[in-house]
Amino acid sequence: MSRFVSAEEAVSVVKSGSRVFIHSVAAAPRRLIEAMTARAPELRVVEIVSLHTEGDAPYAAPELQKSFRVNALFVGANVRRAVEEGRADYLPVFLSEVPSLFRSGILPLDVAMIHVSPPDRHGFCSLGVSVDVSRAAVQSARTVIAQVNPRMPRTHGDGLIHVDQIDAMVEVDEAIPAIPPPVISEQERAIGRHCAELVDDGSTLQIGIGAIPQATLAALVDHHRLGVHTEMLSDGIVDLVEKGVVTGEAKRVHPGKIVGGFALGSKRLYDFLDDNPLVAMLDMAYVNDTAVIRRNPKVTAINSAIEVDITGQVCADSIGDKQYSGVGGQMDFIRGAALSEGGKPIIALPSVRRHRAGHRRSLRQEPAPARGRPHRDRAPRSPGRAVRRGAPPLRDVVTGPPSAYSDVISRSPPAASSAARRFRSSSSSSSPESSSRTTPSSSSVPKYPS
Repeated sequence: MSRFVSAEEAVSVVKSGSRVFIHSVAAAPRRLIEAMTARAPELRVVEIVSLHTEGDAPYAAPELQKSFRVNALFVGANVRRAVEEGRADYLPVFLSEVPSLFRSGILPLDVAMIHVSPPDRHGFCSLGVSVDVSRAAVQSARTVIAQVNPRMPRTHGDGLIHVDQIDAMVEVDEAIPAIPPPVISEQERAIGRHCAELVDDGSTLQIGIGAIPQATLAALVDHHRLGVHTEMLSDGIVDLVEKGVVTGEAKRVHPGKIVGGFALGSKRLYDFLDDNPLVAMLDMAYVNDTAVIRRNPKVTAINSAIEVDITGQVCADSIGDKQYSGVGGQMDFIRGAALSEGGKPIIALPSVRRHRAGHRRSLRQEPAPARGRPHRDRAPRSPGRAVRRGAPPLRDVVTGPPSAYSDVISRSPPAASSAARRFRSSSSSSSPESSSRTTPSSSSVPKYPS
């Protein structure tokens, strides 16, 4: 049975050389992050693994680089400078494959720091606004510590965790980070209208991040019987539900349900998610699995990009040689939509972008690589070792700065804590929906019936 402790006591499980997962996006546990960062003088080479997290990332400060090193699975604004200056690493990986890095032990986790709702009368907490890859992290980590917040929405789906599966709990009462809807320009509204014209009634939508995808949602108000199966839920989806546009009745997988992995938006969005059986927040190994995506009809994946080259390749994560964001799930859904019956993968961007030096075309003229970075599994390098999946690219483990991931090839998966073992054994029974689900890419991830 887990117990409530101070944040300082909870993070005492973090040791020098630990690999620590931080809950994703708006669920980043601020109090635990602050308490861990305060221990910087006594810690060395703690590896921080995460997707994008809202708010500050104090562990990525230049003066703390001997204590913490970020291994970002997606580069957000709070770690972008650290990656650019070589004080942090970026691991290019499909979002659908991140859970398998944790579960297989390729990227073994010592500690998972998460943010959950209070336990219900049966003792179950919820991962709330971010189930995504965080469920796999909780199942895989040696130790799980949780920030428990009454303002965290209690969501349905895969994110239920019993208190017995948490090693230490810290009580907080703070607002979940919220962002206002993006300001949409006339150009972006025009592109959104063009995208909306390509969406058929009865389509299943995946909407990416950015102003253009949100402009597309705003332009869909006259459509009918749309469904949603997407990695990210935003305020625009709430608008379409309230207008009766999104019903999910034409979906074959989870008909009538809105399926997502994480949510980022306003308090209105979080209130919509709270205890709403219409929404299923599910494991990203399932949500982004192309074999699952393609089963819905007319999957229409609408994503934005930074540049497109003359061969049709899309650049959505970097600007020149600077890493701007990450691979994320765009390719998962572009491929899944292409395989769907009547599906449409759509990349939307302005034909010309405004640059500091004036206008710049969105067309890029560079050679086309035959294989993308996220497809890399092993690559031989001097002095004869090979980089495995889960290791940052172009990193010299012999001469580079000391790092907790330098032994990623030989390091064995950690022995799970008793709490983690109990979670794995009981995860299929923690949610009534998840008990009969199987996933083509990982037998350890339950899958919903069609």
